[in-house]
Amino acid sequence: MKIILLSDDRIRLEGGGGPMSIEAESAAMQYSPFHMLASSLATCTYSVVASWGTNAKLNVDDLAIEVGWSFAEEPHRVGEMSVVLDWPSLPPERRNVATRAAGLCTVKKTLEMPPKLSTEVKA
Repeated sequence: MKIILLSDDRIRLEGGGGPMSIEAESAAMQYSPFHMLASSLATCTYSVVASWGTNAKLNVDDLAIEVGWSFAEEPHRVGEMSVVLDWPSLPPERRNVATRAAGLCTVKKTLEMPPKLSTEVKA
């Protein structure tokens, strides 16, 4: 698997064997915490959709996931994220089921219903 940093607010995950790698369109780009958040969502989505596709006897070799985000203010945070399944070989009649499968990603569910967070300082 490889994560490609497309911009400061968009990544692309492409499947394949071997260890995960992180690549950038430019040597000046750095892997930010926001890229990490998007990578988590992309990896989870890919895992669920590729598993469904394999069980449905579909070719998942050309499946890629793109995740983009934008910010909101007061407080400054990620305000919106979008997930795109880029899957040229997916038959059009299977798109709705693939979308539903993507919705089963646990990271997506966590973002939709965030956990309670706590922070402490340990001396």
